[in-house]
Parts: sequence; structure tokens; C-alpha cells
Amino acid sequence: MQSKATVTNLGAVLLGKHVACDAYAEGRPIRVVTHAHADHMMGLGKSLKNCEVAVMTPATRDLIEALKGPRFLARGNIKTLDYGEALTYEDEQLTLHYADHILGTAQALVEDKEKTRILYTSDFRFSRTPVVEADILVMEATYGDPFRVRPFGMMAEGILVSLVEQGLSRGPVYVFGYHGKLQKMMRILYEAKVKTPFIVPERIFRVSKVCEKHGMKLGRNLLAFDGERAQSMLSQRDSCVVFYHMYSRKRVGGEALRIIASGWQFGKPCRRVGEGEYMVALSDHSDFNELLQYVERCNPELVITDSHRSEAARIFAREIEKRLKIPARAAPA
Repeated sequence: MQSKATVTNLGAVLLGKHVACDAYAEGRPIRVVTHAHADHMMGLGKSLKNCEVAVMTPATRDLIEALKGPRFLARGNIKTLDYGEALTYEDEQLTLHYADHILGTAQALVEDKEKTRILYTSDFRFSRTPVVEADILVMEATYGDPFRVRPFGMMAEGILVSLVEQGLSRGPVYVFGYHGKLQKMMRILYEAKVKTPFIVPERIFRVSKVCEKHGMKLGRNLLAFDGERAQSMLSQRDSCVVFYHMYSRKRVGGEALRIIASGWQFGKPCRRVGEGEYMVALSDHSDFNELLQYVERCNPELVITDSHRSEAARIFAREIEKRLKIPARAAPA
């Protein structure tokens, strides 16, 4: 059974005989992209060239086009699957199942001719992610260390809103995060009736428009950074929320209130990290306890933890065996 799933040194999650998820694997005819984050799109150009088909949800396709341009995916054969829709290849069947992470994220399930169910969770938040029945479970392990827990629940969302409202009384507020999490924060602020304009660089604007196309409500005041109104507001230091990718954190917003959204904030929902700068514990990943709950409810015969994307995978495998008495190992070893 162990030979039916693994994670390669290049980060490809291999399911059954034909499927490689989230990185290129030579000889695998099917490439699955579980979601549009960089560490899950590794080697996608090579996959488009060499694989028979690249499989993803419609939302993930749209996000990749927004991030890389519409011509990028045109280099290969793309097959979009809705959640629950099946693709049969020879003697195996692939289905994608919903995962609560960023828009379009999917768990990938392969069922072979022996009826063995082989599941890769990809990244997920447990509370809104359905547990899929599986015999072999390949798990993300980002927060797979027992010390990586967030006991404060939804408090961080309320703190985000309070910080933004306080900052807007003095002018612009700068918010930093990754694609997906930025749009989640827009939605939180919109639902909290923060009505000030949201200003975003071009790429984040394109991603946000895809999210709106697929049903996310981000508010009507979304402005592209280079637009005349946005530039006028910024030059006059009017009240607005400016959203930037985490990579821009050191370059912009030095004189305004700055909020960094990070899942690597444990113990308390918010802490001050500098003058006028706060880190808020907003994560699109399950913490240790939630990861363990998924394994317990799935109750597979074998668990493989993804050590290519998380150094905590080996710790998590040991904890699964100790606490749940389910065989577990990290891969690549």
C-alpha cells in the first residue's frame, strides 16, 4: 500500500500510477494543480509541455491566468473539474473535493482498480473542509508541530477590523498578506461595513476580480493603484486601505499604520512588531490540533506527511502514530 502514494524530492505528490499533484513528475500523464499558490504550481510549465493533461478547478484556472497571463496555460491541455466531478484515466479515477484555503483549492482523490482510495488534502482550514474517506492519506503539515496551535479562534478577525478602523481615523492603512489571504481580509472588512476604498496593485486587482467572479463579496470600492482616484487619495493621505503582497512589506507604507496577516502568530491573536506595525494571526491553514482532527476523522490505514513543504512533517508523523495509533511517515524521507 505504501507504494501507491509518496512525495518526491521535487515536491510532487504522487497518487496511484498516473497522477502527480503540485509539482512536475516525469512519466506521470496527469498533473493536478490543487490551488494557485507558488509552492503548489512548481514545474507547471514543464507539466504543460510534457503531461497529457493538467487538471484544476475552474477558479484555479482563472487565478493562474490572472497571475501569469492568459497565454501561460495555453501551452498545454487544461481540464477543469468541478468539485465531485470525475476524470477516468485507464484503471484509475480522479475527483477533486472542496478544501477551505484560497479560492479554488481542492483535495485530490484517486481510486484505483483495487478500490483503494488515495487522498491528498492539499492546504486547508479544518472547520470548513469536508473530511474525505481514504485508505491512504497524504497530509499537509505546515503547522504539524504540537506547539503550533491557535487557541483564540475567530478573535483575530475582530482585531483586524478594530485596527483598521482606528488607523483610518488618521489616514491610509497598509495591509500585507499573500494572494487569497488578502481577498479574505477584504471580505472581512467589507462584511464589517468598512466602506472606505480598497486600493490594490494591478496583479492583486486582477486576482480580486477573479474572486468576485466566483462569488466572493469584496465591496464596490476596489480601486487599481495606478488609477487617478487612487493616486489622488494616496498623495493626500486620505482614509483608505491599501493591500500589498507580503513581498512588498519592506518597501511601502512606512509612515502609515501597517498590518501583517500571518499564520505564524501563535499564543495570542495580535502583537505589536514595530512602531505602528501589528501582526494579526490570520491563517488559511489548519493548526496542529485541526490537522490531527482531520486524520482522526478520516481514519486511514496509512498517513504520509508532506516534508517537502514543511519541516514539521516528521514531527507530525510521529505524533499521529503516538496519539492515533495510525501508521505514518514523512515523505520525502
